[in-house]
Amino acid sequence: MYVTLKEVLQEADDLNMAIGAFNTHNLEMFPSIIKAAYRQKSPVIVQVSSGTANYIGYQNLVAVCKSMTEEYGVDAVLHLDHAKEFDDIRKAIDSGFSSVMYDGSSFPLKENILGTKRVVEYAKRFGVSVEAELGTIGGAEEGIIVNQDEVQLTNPKDAADFVKLTGIDALAVAIGTNHGQYKSKTSIHFEQLEMIKDAVSIPLVIHGGTGVKDEDVKKVIDLGIRKFNVGTELLVGWNQKSKELYDKNKENVSSRNNIIPGLEVIEEIVERKIQLFKNIEG
Repeated sequence: MYVTLKEVLQEADDLNMAIGAFNTHNLEMFPSIIKAAYRQKSPVIVQVSSGTANYIGYQNLVAVCKSMTEEYGVDAVLHLDHAKEFDDIRKAIDSGFSSVMYDGSSFPLKENILGTKRVVEYAKRFGVSVEAELGTIGGAEEGIIVNQDEVQLTNPKDAADFVKLTGIDALAVAIGTNHGQYKSKTSIHFEQLEMIKDAVSIPLVIHGGTGVKDEDVKKVIDLGIRKFNVGTELLVGWNQKSKELYDKNKENVSSRNNIIPGLEVIEEIVERKIQLFKNIEG
């Protein structure tokens, strides 16, 4: 079924697991994410940046997601990730996205609250879920680099006020992860996450999931993480395999022969991550 973020995160909370949120960077990746979720019998969140949504087309993404959820019987969310402009958010909601994220984390707290409230008020008219971010996550997002000296961990008291005043459905927290990190692994601030969990009652989200150690995944899920973003690992896997094949094959070889193996890499990564996020003992 085509569902909202709030619905799948409630199920995740009931089962003490996290739902994988996988960035598709083009239309070709989309089916691979759905197929992997089908094989894992798990809900899934397919998310896109505003840049990707404008490239593919908002309505095209909605049509593909709805069609594939019916074909495979998978509960899937179509989520706009890290949107900073209200016009992009409104376009996604009007086109039929089931979830959006407003990223006002670069603004002072009060401005972030005001911007987030505006998005929530609009989204709720259409039954659309809203994620927001508090604190500053390092790394690079859509080409914008956040230096480590600009990173600010999420303040638990601010988080409690933010959730109460905005009415969001999920909160992305800054606890040491970085966007775009894949050559090394991050050090999670577990005590900070525990304090945030004690301060708020809504599902928490990790961005920069590629950089989280496998052994730390269970720890953060047990501390309230219910949505796990993975984007860089998919992009790197796709690019490495595609580059290998485009370099090896002749120019007149069908592009399918260069693309399909890259999609198989995507499916393998998504399946492995979903299995990890199920948080199964033993």
